[in-house]
Amino acid sequence: MRRAHRRQAGISLLGLLFWAVVLSFTGLVAARTIPTVMEYYTIQHAVDKIARGNPATVPLARAEFDRIKQVEYSITSIGPQDLIITKEDERVRISFAYDKQVDLFGPVSLVIKYEGQSH
Repeated sequence: MRRAHRRQAGISLLGLLFWAVVLSFTGLVAARTIPTVMEYYTIQHAVDKIARGNPATVPLARAEFDRIKQVEYSITSIGPQDLIITKEDERVRISFAYDKQVDLFGPVSLVIKYEGQSH
């Protein structure tokens, strides 16, 4: 009787190291970029709230954003002067755009371009 020769299956040390590097890099990028995404959504929420209030003047809209910025400590990338405020069909439209540089390691960084407008 011949015994069936079973081949060993599994992951090699080199394969394990490769996946460890890939997962570590992915985790690093996620950990560094998630706070910037959260800041973007906070800014978007603030802009929507201000536009729904339909402020009478541009300085009132900027003052409201400044007030929200003082409460929401996560907004650091833009200020009230960076908002583009227009009026369309008797409704206030607020838009914004900014770049955020995320340092990853050493000289390597990631630049994310954020932009949005009130709904």
